[in-house]
Amino acid sequence: MSDVSLAQEVPLTPIVSEIWGQDRSWTLDVYRANGGYKALEKARALEPAQITEAVKASGLRGRGGAGFPTGLKWSFLPPDDGKPRYLVVNADESEPGTCKDIPHLMANPHLLIEGMAITSRAIRCEHAFVYLRGEVVHVYRRLLAAIREAEEAGLLQGLKITAHAGAGAYICGEETALLDSLEGLRGHPRLKPPFPAVEGLYARPTVVNNVETISQVPGIFGHSVDWFTQMGTEKSKGHGLFSISGHVENPGQFEAPYGITMRQLIDMAGGMRKGHKLKFWVPGGSSTPLLTPDHLDVPLTYEEVVTAGSMLATRALQVFDETTSVVRVISRWTDFYQHESCGKCTPCREGTYWMKQLMHSFEAGTAKPTDIDLLYEITGNIAGRCFCALGDAAATPPKSAIELFREEFEAGCHTPAWELFPYEASALYEEAGK
Repeated sequence: MSDVSLAQEVPLTPIVSEIWGQDRSWTLDVYRANGGYKALEKARALEPAQITEAVKASGLRGRGGAGFPTGLKWSFLPPDDGKPRYLVVNADESEPGTCKDIPHLMANPHLLIEGMAITSRAIRCEHAFVYLRGEVVHVYRRLLAAIREAEEAGLLQGLKITAHAGAGAYICGEETALLDSLEGLRGHPRLKPPFPAVEGLYARPTVVNNVETISQVPGIFGHSVDWFTQMGTEKSKGHGLFSISGHVENPGQFEAPYGITMRQLIDMAGGMRKGHKLKFWVPGGSSTPLLTPDHLDVPLTYEEVVTAGSMLATRALQVFDETTSVVRVISRWTDFYQHESCGKCTPCREGTYWMKQLMHSFEAGTAKPTDIDLLYEITGNIAGRCFCALGDAAATPPKSAIELFREEFEAGCHTPAWELFPYEASALYEEAGK
């Protein structure tokens, strides 16, 4: 890294994460002492259409992956017919590397609840849901307590919020599989159209947004649209949580404006671990194409990262140094996707199985030279041919790895990965729990 500290050039913007460090930050008293629920008061003075237009004008885009304009998504709902319509918040965070929404709910669930109340007014919703990753029982209890606090304080004014704990299926992070699960069905992706905005939960108009997306709504109304648009870039406005993990000195959450670079974030995280250099990184979790040191200065915006050949997605920035086996990393990710495939569509069900077998052979050093092109061909037969994005997520890492590090796959035809890259060299800790 540069001898000149880059951390001074781009200030952090602790907004969603502003009170995380305060004592009992998850309680209503602390949240209100820091201005909590004042944005909701301002929003209630507006008509629903005015709230939606303000969110449109802010340029807020979905913070859960695809980056679709939030206000535009809300406006897709058909005219109100007097029957139920729903808001569903996707808190089923579970992709390898993603780690922002669950810590946020643990530290400050009331910010999400306030955002849900504002959003519900905008779309004329009287019953909203949070679909939470079922394993995080401690977060579930904290969210339930926060909802109860808000209800008892009279802050929700008739809005009912239900926190629903899923059963731990990654596929339920896909919005239509989530809706099926919420209805008590097996979590399988639905064919679209119809889209959730027209026929979502219980076949009624539904908005599905990510935790961070809805949690950024109060800031727009607590401050102003202009305040929000002054951060970020022309097409990627605002701020976001950037989750840095892996071979850096100080992994953690960094909330910054869009347009910050990976070089600046790594510098803020204390740089690469001592004595090592960056080999590759991913900008949005395990489902996004790999990037290299050549991409360190790419502005982290939706458009610029796509131009660089990857996706910003959830901003789960995983960092790997030269001691890391690309084959071993991709093999572990492929295990995950094969295990989590729901099996509904053939390309994903069969393709992830065969990718897993091939990746294990490359890792063991027993693959055949022809297996490299075979694996690449399989990724092409999965991507774009599945009911949902899980197939694309599974196919992307091995395809990207072959394009950038083909020599490691060639080595996997004669030498095990653990000989080329010993486990202890890339391990951060000698013992678990440190």
